Amino acid sequence: MARLAPSLSAVNHYCTYHDRGYLAQGLALWRSLAARDPQARLTVLALDDDTTAVLGAIGGERLRVLELATLLAADPELAAVRATRTRTEFIFALTPCLVRHLLETDHKIQRLAYLDADLFFLSEPAPIWRELGGNSVLITPHRYPAWHDDAPRCGRFNVGVVAFRRDAAGRACIEWWREQCLASTALTTDGSSFGDQKYLDAWPGRFGGVVESAHPGINTAPWNWARHRFDFDADGGVRVDGAPLVVFHFAQFKRVSAAWFDSGQLEYGIMPRRLRSRLYGEYWGALESAETEIRARLPGFAIAVRGWRESLGKWHIALLRLFWGQFWWRAGSQWFAGRLGLGRFSGRAMGWYRRRRKGAK
Repeated sequence: MARLAPSLSAVNHYCTYHDRGYLAQGLALWRSLAARDPQARLTVLALDDDTTAVLGAIGGERLRVLELATLLAADPELAAVRATRTRTEFIFALTPCLVRHLLETDHKIQRLAYLDADLFFLSEPAPIWRELGGNSVLITPHRYPAWHDDAPRCGRFNVGVVAFRRDAAGRACIEWWREQCLASTALTTDGSSFGDQKYLDAWPGRFGGVVESAHPGINTAPWNWARHRFDFDADGGVRVDGAPLVVFHFAQFKRVSAAWFDSGQLEYGIMPRRLRSRLYGEYWGALESAETEIRARLPGFAIAVRGWRESLGKWHIALLRLFWGQFWWRAGSQWFAGRLGLGRFSGRAMGWYRRRRKGAK
């Protein structure tokens, strides 16, 4: 007998984690979520004292802060691996441990979605819960374009949006994921593991009740925008293949200087100006608002500026980034790349470039 989906009006629980370096992004995520889901409850695992202090002052019933020390005290196995990992590898190990901890300690949570801190909601998140339905786990495919399939290295699925139900299958999946991440969260070059992410490939065959998201507007991202069609509603909304754009993943987006930004889109195709001005314009406005709100509680706070030297990288990659328009100049509400739309082919060109370099070795 098919399980019945719960009411979408139930309290929706979410979690994420970040430190001061992603404090503006994390607050922008919360403001976008709170505005579009009146039933949202977000738990933030704070990775430093500044994050704890700022979000603790802002939070309330709907925004809860969990200190890293509390999680480590409750999970000795996680605490034990901390000294053996790089910072990046340790942070990857946090994802399943945070989800497990919340489901173990808060029995009011019947369903829980993990969200990366650099996500931003552009419409109501109800489609996430509708797709989870009566299932135990919801995962989101990367949906790479056919000409740029990074699944062998990064995995078929992206950790940016993952939802779980408090049932036997959901908890078994979380336990297995945690065990794998405590064993290794290495970023390998041979495709054997990729942080906390590539383990998701095994879930559909290993656990019952795992469903893959089919909604093109959930976890839409730089790596998959090029395979979708975008339209603009009269009221300013954005649609992806005819469906509402629910949540966009602003991965690799960095500020380079006062008016210049690194889109991080060279490998996937540079987004056309109308679309990037709409999406990144709203997101940058939300980040600036978050920066102002944070500064009232943490004087001197500013969104990090990456700088040109770090952003350009090695000389041959720097030339490609400059040629294809990976760096955007913001002028008012418009974001310019200066390539007259040709940048959208950068992903195809980079795929050809990588194959040539690989063949030359």
